[in-house]
Amino acid sequence: MKRNVLFALVILIAAGTAFGQTPSAAELLRRVDENEIYSTIRYEGQMIIEYQNRRYVKEMRAWGRGDTDSFIEFTNREDQGTKYLKTGNRLYVYSPDTEQVMLISGHMLKESMMGSDLSYEDTISNDSLSSRYTPSLAGSETWNGRDCWALDLAAKNRTESYPKQKLWIDKEYGDLVHTEYYALSGAKLKEFTMLKVETIAGRRFPVEYEMRDLLRKNSKTTFVMKNVVLDEPIADSVFSQRNLSR
Repeated sequence: MKRNVLFALVILIAAGTAFGQTPSAAELLRRVDENEIYSTIRYEGQMIIEYQNRRYVKEMRAWGRGDTDSFIEFTNREDQGTKYLKTGNRLYVYSPDTEQVMLISGHMLKESMMGSDLSYEDTISNDSLSSRYTPSLAGSETWNGRDCWALDLAAKNRTESYPKQKLWIDKEYGDLVHTEYYALSGAKLKEFTMLKVETIAGRRFPVEYEMRDLLRKNSKTTFVMKNVVLDEPIADSVFSQRNLSR
């Protein structure tokens, strides 16, 4: 699951090229990977968590650089001042209640981030899907009325959080419209669904998507991005630990 998600939140997937003749599985996956590449991003966002008939709205400002550096500051009243910093494979959180910076590691990485359907572990995988999974073309399928290529992924490494994935890629626009994440046993763990795409800096870019953790009953998290700016310089100081407690 190559999503900085906090920060795929920041790094969502869409391929901007329509597919004509039947592409190979490797080519499809390569195009998905390529569309994740940008120099920088900044945006304002909402994370709408619906869990057991309750609804929570968290607002944030976020900055990202490549697939290694991300910074998020929550601005809604309940979470105001909570900050996350991702550098490489390390994820830090600053809590205004304790005024301390904590490294999230070990078993904590599997816990829910801010009560959402995303785990901390989901946010720190940096490598491309092509380097982590072996793809095979499952054929042509329809997803939510859209004609798609279906792609099965098998993890190359036994340490992957999701040993199997299935992707649906829109044939007309190349958008990754849906992903299912599976355990080695074949049990479905999570689902990603793209809800809205906008043209930003000449590319089709997902600005709204939904995640569902199927191990949580009556749960989904919708992420909405606004005022997205791509490929403009961001100061190094944004991605510093000093900025966490500032």
